[in-house]
Amino acid sequence: MQRKFSLPVCMALGAMTSPAVAEVTSAAANGFAIRHIVPVAADRPAVYAAAVGDIGKWWSGDHTVSGDAANLYMTTSVPGCLCESLGEEGGLVHLTVSFVNPGTMIRLTGGLGPLGLMGVSGNMTWEFDATESGTVVTLQYAVGGYMEGGLDTVAGAVDAVLGEAMQRLKSYVETGDPEGP
Repeated sequence: MQRKFSLPVCMALGAMTSPAVAEVTSAAANGFAIRHIVPVAADRPAVYAAAVGDIGKWWSGDHTVSGDAANLYMTTSVPGCLCESLGEEGGLVHLTVSFVNPGTMIRLTGGLGPLGLMGVSGNMTWEFDATESGTVVTLQYAVGGYMEGGLDTVAGAVDAVLGEAMQRLKSYVETGDPEGP
């Protein structure tokens, strides 16, 4: 299944050398939605394999419980998980894998990071679309529920973490180093 982009999305993406598109698409006290569109100069199977199979190599350890991204792993069966090993049989499920179309799309549910401690539910979708010059990764995350003070107050921080993650994925695939050249 290959998705066709609308003219505005294609214009926003431009060439594969153009910057990523990132935004909080909506935010209110009861929830928010985020979208990141990142062009990667590699074929879709390679990008998908790195995204799901090498998450511990490109995700930042600053955004883990253990402080070490190497403890992250993703199982892409349904139900699978984006999980973190904490050693001595300890661990946690960051998100649950609820849909997989290998090489094309993966959907995860739950509250990522500190959102997992709140009364929220989230739906994160990663889509991988082949283009003439590589792959476009679209990450969307919609979160709803209750947080004292309103979820709109954390939308920007969640957007920043996911934006950093997508840029690290891009750098990892293109250069072998999540920090980039």
